[in-house]
Amino acid sequence: MKLKQFLLLPLFLLAAVTAQANEPAAAAAPKADPVKGQQIAGGVCIACHNADGNSSISTNPKLAGQSAEYLYKQLKNFKSLDGKPAERANPGMGGMVAALSDEDMRNVAAWFASQAQKGGKATNKDTVEFGQKLYRGGDQAKGLPACAGCHGPAGGGIPAQYPRIGGQHADYVEAQLKTFRSGERANDPNKMMRLVAAKMSDAEIKAVSDYIAGLH
Repeated sequence: MKLKQFLLLPLFLLAAVTAQANEPAAAAAPKADPVKGQQIAGGVCIACHNADGNSSISTNPKLAGQSAEYLYKQLKNFKSLDGKPAERANPGMGGMVAALSDEDMRNVAAWFASQAQKGGKATNKDTVEFGQKLYRGGDQAKGLPACAGCHGPAGGGIPAQYPRIGGQHADYVEAQLKTFRSGERANDPNKMMRLVAAKMSDAEIKAVSDYIAGLH
């Protein structure tokens, strides 16, 4: 891949998702109520993600501070509708969202989005520089774009387009990259994450996941 093409890839991906986001909506989304969402979180989500979305279990994602739009999309993707398989297959989450209405999902997404994330830290000093290099610059030789191109220098993401990943548990990020690579997870628009993860080795995934955990 030529250097110009490599550098423009994140911009191309951004344009693709922005175009989708700008499509006329069938109807304006109702305003979410985070207070009602807090009640749901305290009864349904607390065991795995904690009441404020700062999961203490490294294999369960932190939801605090994530964009409401992204959280709502993921909740919808976990839900099986009209007898069709869920877009994002996960038996545990599928069971949790089964009884939630669309309004419930918007409310709980708004609650977690309003919470402050408790940041993490990179723990493997031997791979920090390697992970940083991949996150900030990718690997031109492999056609691997920089994570920062879509998720931002500090991992803050772009609401409604790219999720916040900075400070996320390394174990969770690693697992998601591997499921994107295998195709087990396939709810990424235009196969963006699947195309990226397909270019990554286990060592690269582990290094960049650890580095992401320390971003804030």
